[in-house]
Amino acid sequence: MTYLQSIMLQHPILLNIQWFSASLTQFLTQFSFDFIAVFILIRIIYYRHYRRTDHFLTFFGFNVIIFLLTYLLNKVEMSMGAAFGLFAVFSMLRYRTEGISTKDMTYLFMVIAIGLISAISKDSWQELVFITTILLLITALLEGSWLIKKEHTKVAVYDKIGLISPVNRPLLIEDLSARTGLNIHRVEIQDYDFLKDSVQIIMYYYE
Repeated sequence: MTYLQSIMLQHPILLNIQWFSASLTQFLTQFSFDFIAVFILIRIIYYRHYRRTDHFLTFFGFNVIIFLLTYLLNKVEMSMGAAFGLFAVFSMLRYRTEGISTKDMTYLFMVIAIGLISAISKDSWQELVFITTILLLITALLEGSWLIKKEHTKVAVYDKIGLISPVNRPLLIEDLSARTGLNIHRVEIQDYDFLKDSVQIIMYYYE
């Protein structure tokens, strides 16, 4: 036993200070990694493609809440099953005041997953970095045009109901392209309103 260890045994408060310092360092390290990963996902990947900031509070808020709850519960030896149960509970939350799109919900799942993985990892830093890097890389590839040509959609109410028949589909696409200026390559009829002579159309186009 060294002289320093004997002094710390005689003064338990020094042991508490050392434990607190080590625990705080571990917490800040894991939280920093979590924040950097979510920042890359949301600010660099998500914002670059959608130019929206209205969901930033939701994404970062959910991530921080999941990370803190999982980190604290992990102190009581929470099992992996319990951790994913917590993930499932939060992932099923919906906002009743405003709908959220499928893509936004997917990003919400990912920020929750990153917070969960970052909080429960203790010593397996290599696995944490590898898993997070794979997640970010796949998201960036799928959001870009490297693997597949990215298709966009817009919903419109169309008034020329005589062009909705399958035989007039080329004329319908030509008319919609001329009106909107978009490179529309296909359309999908969603709903008919024969009283108003209009239909709801989903337009698929490439930028």
